[in-house]
Amino acid sequence: MADKGAGDDKKGGKKKAQRATSNVFAMFEQQQVQEFKEAFTLMDQDRDGTLGLDDLREVYSSLGKAMKDADLKAMLEEAPGPINFTMLLTMFGDKLNGTDPEDAIMNAFKLFDEKAVGHIATKFLKEILTTQGKPDDRLNDAEYNQMLEGAVVDSKGMLDYAQFTRMVKRGNQED
Repeated sequence: MADKGAGDDKKGGKKKAQRATSNVFAMFEQQQVQEFKEAFTLMDQDRDGTLGLDDLREVYSSLGKAMKDADLKAMLEEAPGPINFTMLLTMFGDKLNGTDPEDAIMNAFKLFDEKAVGHIATKFLKEILTTQGKPDDRLNDAEYNQMLEGAVVDSKGMLDYAQFTRMVKRGNQED
């Protein structure tokens, strides 16, 4: 039996792969999903529907790389459970989007919304993002303006951060 590494539970049996809570397939074009499926099929060396330690070892070996088990296990542990195709697609989506989950972004904005009205003054936001934190983490004026490109700001200079967060995570729904 193949060693599934992160996919084994403490009783020796396999954990059931978790279902993605959102429609991860909607994050990609149909052609991309098909290409990811083909890649997954190539990686799933033992054809059990999940990627495990032996699968990753074989993939890297076929590419001429000898990887340490600790490195392969670390890769597997990036997933919250066994890596089936849906989980792999979710992980790709998270990496490709390169942003925090929607609720984490919303909670960050809420910290600065003292009156809990769902809006933040863009002047205040600019001050925070361009002057606070480590110098390398601060935005310059051009980066700040680019960040707000396409955002809905009312005539008083207030940003609807819920709508902005949706735009960042899901794209402009009018496209």
